[in-house]
Amino acid sequence: MQLSSGHGYSRLSNLQELLAVILSCSPVFFEQLVVDVLVKMGYGGSRRDAGERIGQTGDGGIDGIIKEDRLGLDTIFIQAKRWQGSVGRPEIQKFVGALQGQRARKGVFITTSTFTADAIDYASRIDTKVVLIDGRALSALMIDFDLGVSASASYVVKRVDSDYFEEG
Repeated sequence: MQLSSGHGYSRLSNLQELLAVILSCSPVFFEQLVVDVLVKMGYGGSRRDAGERIGQTGDGGIDGIIKEDRLGLDTIFIQAKRWQGSVGRPEIQKFVGALQGQRARKGVFITTSTFTADAIDYASRIDTKVVLIDGRALSALMIDFDLGVSASASYVVKRVDSDYFEEG
């Protein structure tokens, strides 16, 4: 499954600006960011134990682990790639191999770039559930869940409250 970035934003520049800031961050920060996004989306329990970044040299292709629910009944493994070029099928296959090494059934592969058509097709045909999130979709999720963004303006539209004027 690939998560698309069709969240109805009329200003593509906001997504691109956020993605540019993400790309300027360190790989370690990016790995923590993807864990934070999933926690903001409601995975896991309290923030302390919901997820953790484990990426390091020799991490076996797993950059983070997050509990799927508050009870920790299932675990989702994360791969985070802060890339400029498209992620191809070989990278997805390596991630699936890392998942199998952990006896995992679910994974999320998040990149700052895009996925090739071959990578998307492969992820859709395997038994292991792998969700692909590209850079634009990541930026849209961050905006949706108020991570790394803040409101710069807001306004209230007033309407007549007809209930108030009911007599009787």
